[in-house]
Amino acid sequence: MSDMSLSNGGGRSGEWRAAGESQGSSQGSSQGPSHSYPLLVRDHGLGTALKLLLETLPYALARWGVLLGFAAACAVFAFVVVGGAVWLGTHVASVFGYCWLLGTLLLGGWIWGAVLRYTLHMIACGHVAVLTELITHGRIGNGTEGQFAYGRRIVMDRFGEVAVLFGLNALIRAVLRAFHNALDSLGDWLPAPGMKAIVGLLNTILAAATRYLDKVVLSYDLARGGDHPSRNIQDGLVYYCQNARPILTTSVWMVIVERILSILLCLLLLVPAGLVTVWLPEAVREYGAVVTVFIAALLAVTIRAAFIQPLFLICMMIRFHALIENQPINSTWVGYLDGLTDKFRQIGR
Repeated sequence: MSDMSLSNGGGRSGEWRAAGESQGSSQGSSQGPSHSYPLLVRDHGLGTALKLLLETLPYALARWGVLLGFAAACAVFAFVVVGGAVWLGTHVASVFGYCWLLGTLLLGGWIWGAVLRYTLHMIACGHVAVLTELITHGRIGNGTEGQFAYGRRIVMDRFGEVAVLFGLNALIRAVLRAFHNALDSLGDWLPAPGMKAIVGLLNTILAAATRYLDKVVLSYDLARGGDHPSRNIQDGLVYYCQNARPILTTSVWMVIVERILSILLCLLLLVPAGLVTVWLPEAVREYGAVVTVFIAALLAVTIRAAFIQPLFLICMMIRFHALIENQPINSTWVGYLDGLTDKFRQIGR
């Protein structure tokens, strides 16, 4: 990793190189592995991930059901917002119509987004708990609990309050963003020719990959256990930095494949979306092509979030656990992250 550089000048680059060079050394900067847990699944291929996704299908279906429900409610909400604005603008005054439109969109949109994020986050955390158990032990608890009951119990026992889990998740993402922003580019990481010409695209993809990595760090904490989840999360972030090159190389390609699959899915859904459009009222059918594309895109977004993204999350979880198995913590990375952002220190408080 000594060939990597940072974007904020020689000081950080020197720290990066020092960390990379010291990773292979066992004197001074490294200590024994900070974790000890079994690992039964090491293959991070899509076939293995698909098998685990099918084993935890109730979570994927629950996520899809929530997304479909919110999408349908969103359509109703949009009708009320636009219809109310038109009615007020026609029968009262145009200024009231604009105020209604902006007010409901801003306030309603914020509440809507907060509730949706909360619901999906809790489902995702429970899913991660169940997947972690399958990856490390090959079973879910003692076999007497359902997946939802087990996932909720583990997450709540671990963090006590939803607010704590939300706060830690926000801090993890902040540390990951700071770390990624410190990278000059990923152009030299990937072997394919001509990659340097699309560094901007790669950095955009890198930001998208972050949404997998925060759940990966949560999985590490659940697998490691113990009484110090904050310390575990800090160690998980350090392990990520130590293995950033293979993890990010894998994650970049996975995000690219995910985007390709999402586009293909949207195209395939144009046919059923067209059939749905035929059954809609005549006033709506006048905008047939637009409505069909909208329905196909909406279905594609929900299926992608419910099934495709969890598939690649599983790949990243397995990749991470396999890379750090029996690997010692490099204390140089602890100092690096501590100096990079105060969010890393806040995690341990």
